[in-house]
Amino acid sequence: MSDPEDLGTGIYRQEAAELVQSIEAGLLALENTPGDGDRIDAVFRDLHTVKGSGAMFGFKELAEFVHEFETAFDSVRRREVPVTSALIEISLRACDHILRLLDDPVSAKAVSATILGKLAACLEADGSDALPAPRQDMSIGTDNRGIPPANGYRVKFRLAADALMHGHDPEVLLNDLRDLGPTRVRALVEDVPPLDQLDPTECLMGWEVEITGEIDPTDIEAVFLFTRDTMSLEVSPLDADEALEANAGPTDEPDASFSLVSGASNSTKATGNTMRVATERLDEMMDRVGELVIAEARLQALAQTSGDATLMAVAEDIQRLAAGLRDSTMSIRMVPISSILGRFQRLIRDLSGSLGKQMNFVTCGEDTELDKTVIELLADPLVHILRNCADHGLESAERRLAAGKPATGTIELGAEYAGAEVVITIRDDGRGLDAARIRSRAVERGLIDEDVDLPEAELYRMIFEPGFSTSSAVTELSGRGVGMDVVKRTIASLRGQIDLESEPGHGTTVRLRLPLTLAIIDGLLVEVGGELYTIPLAAVEECVELPALHKSERTTSSFLNIRGGLVPFLRLRSLFDVAVPPSDYQKVVVIASTGARVGLVVDNIIGNNQTVIKQLSPLHAGLKSFSGATILGDGSVALILDVAQLVASGRAIEESTRRENAA
Repeated sequence: MSDPEDLGTGIYRQEAAELVQSIEAGLLALENTPGDGDRIDAVFRDLHTVKGSGAMFGFKELAEFVHEFETAFDSVRRREVPVTSALIEISLRACDHILRLLDDPVSAKAVSATILGKLAACLEADGSDALPAPRQDMSIGTDNRGIPPANGYRVKFRLAADALMHGHDPEVLLNDLRDLGPTRVRALVEDVPPLDQLDPTECLMGWEVEITGEIDPTDIEAVFLFTRDTMSLEVSPLDADEALEANAGPTDEPDASFSLVSGASNSTKATGNTMRVATERLDEMMDRVGELVIAEARLQALAQTSGDATLMAVAEDIQRLAAGLRDSTMSIRMVPISSILGRFQRLIRDLSGSLGKQMNFVTCGEDTELDKTVIELLADPLVHILRNCADHGLESAERRLAAGKPATGTIELGAEYAGAEVVITIRDDGRGLDAARIRSRAVERGLIDEDVDLPEAELYRMIFEPGFSTSSAVTELSGRGVGMDVVKRTIASLRGQIDLESEPGHGTTVRLRLPLTLAIIDGLLVEVGGELYTIPLAAVEECVELPALHKSERTTSSFLNIRGGLVPFLRLRSLFDVAVPPSDYQKVVVIASTGARVGLVVDNIIGNNQTVIKQLSPLHAGLKSFSGATILGDGSVALILDVAQLVASGRAIEESTRRENAA
C-alpha cells in the first residue's frame, strides 16, 4: 500500500508543476499587456498557492524561495514598479528554478540567492518608472472603492463546506486579519445544524471581523488569495461610531446568540468538484474496459448461435452498458491540447531571443481534446516542428522587410476535429522550403539519383529522412538532421499522418492527423482469403462491388471509375500473397486519408465491430501494412490494416501511372 505522505507529496509535485505553467502563461501574457491587473493578480495568487502548499508538504527551500519571489512580485501588484521585458525574463528564470527546487532542493538551493538578487536588482532599476496607481476594482469591496477609509473595515466570510478537507484552516485567516490591526471577531452559526445532523468534516460556521485603523483594502484581499475562488466574502467600510465601538469592545467577541439550532443548508457548498486520479489507474481501467468489450463480443456471438431469446436480451443489455462504460472511460482520458500549449509560448519567446528574430505565436482550437496518451507523445514532435519554423522558416527582420513582409514573423498552431481524427496545423509565414536545396542534399546523400525527377511534394518529404538537414553548419538548434526524423517516427507510432505544404517566399504548413484515441475504435471487419482483417471505420468512405472487367487479377488497369472519378485500388489478396481462390463477388472498400483515396479489394464484408487495439510485438513491428491487432468475439485474432500505409501505396500506383503516361 502506498504511503499517504508520499502520495500527498506526489500530488503536490504535479499541482506545483501545473501552477508554474500557469504562472509562466500569465507572465508571457503580461509581456504583451503589462497593465492587465487581472493577470497580475492571477500570477500573485498562483505564487501564493505554490508557497502555501509547499510549506505544508515540507518543501522548505521551495517555500522560502517562492516567498521572496512573491514578496518581490507584490511590488508589481501594488504598481510600485512596472512590468518590463527584463522583469518577465528573470521571473521566467525564477519559474524554472521552482521546478528545480521540486526535483533537487538541496542542489538547487545554492542558486536561489543569485536569482532573487537579479530579481531585486531588476525591481530597483525599474522602480523609478512606476506605473499609475492600480485601479481599485476589488471584488471584496462594496462602497467607496479606491478610497481606504481611516476607520476600518467589516469583513464577513464563509469558507466552502469542503474547505477543511482541502486543508484550509480558518484560524490562519483570522490570525492574518488580526495582524492588520485591532479586531473584534464574531462567529456566525446560524447555518450549523442540530448535533445529530452535524457532519464534522464540513465547515458550517462563518465569521464577522471588524478591523479598525488605516487599513489598505489590498491587504485584506491578500489574506484570502488562497481561498477566494470557493468562498463567500463581503467587505464594507466602518463608520466612525462603529470603529469606536469596535475599539471599546473585547478583541474576540463570542456570538451572544450561540445555540445549536436548525438552519438552512450552506449555500456556499462547492459544486463541480474534481479529484485527481493517477494515470496508471486510468490506464488499468481502460485495459479492463477493453477486455469487457471483447467479452461482450463473445457473449453476443454465443447468444446469436444459441438462438435463446433470454440470452440475447441479456447480451443486448450488456452491450448497451459496455458501450456506455467505454464512452465514459474514454471521455475521462481526453485532455485539451491547451494543456501543452503553455510550454510552446515559452519556447517561442526563448527562440525569439536566442535567434534575434521578432516572432508572434498565435494559437486556436485550444479546447480540442485528444487521448492523454496521444497528448503526452505529441509534445516533443511539436517542439521540433516549432523550432524548425523559428530557425529555418522565419527570416530576419531585415530580410522580411526587404521582401515586403512585416518585420515580425508569425507562427500559428491550431487544432480542430475532422471526423474521428484531430488535425493539428503548424504554419509559418517565412521563406518556405527550398526544393532545389533539398534535392541537392538528397542527391548528395544518395537518397535519390541525380537524373530522377521527383515532384515537389515528394522532395519536401525528404526532410523527414533520418539525418537529413539542409543546414550548412551545426548549431544549438539545428544541423544534425534529427528533429524531423523524430517527428515522423513518433507520429507513425501514434497511427497518424503528416502532410507538408510549402510556398516559396510565403511559408510552410505542417498538418498532423491523429486519431482521437489509441485504445478502442469502431472497425469494419472484412475477409480476404479466409482470414479476417479490420479497417478503421473512420477511414471508410464507401463500399462498392468490384466491376466485372477488374475481376481478373491479370488486368492491367489499377483504377476504378467511381462516379466519374478515378480511384486507384489495391488487391489485398496480392498484397498478402493469398493462394485461396477469390470470392465470386469481391467488394471494394474505399478508404481516405490526408485528402487521397484508395480502394481495397476484399472477398467479403462481414460488418462493423468494436475494435480493442492490441499492439504488435517487436518481432512484427516492421509489417508496414498493419497497425495492430484485435481479438474477435470467437477468440480469433484479426489484424488491423494501416490506412496511411495503404493510401501511400495507392499514391505510388497513381504516380507511377502518371509517369508512364507522360513518357
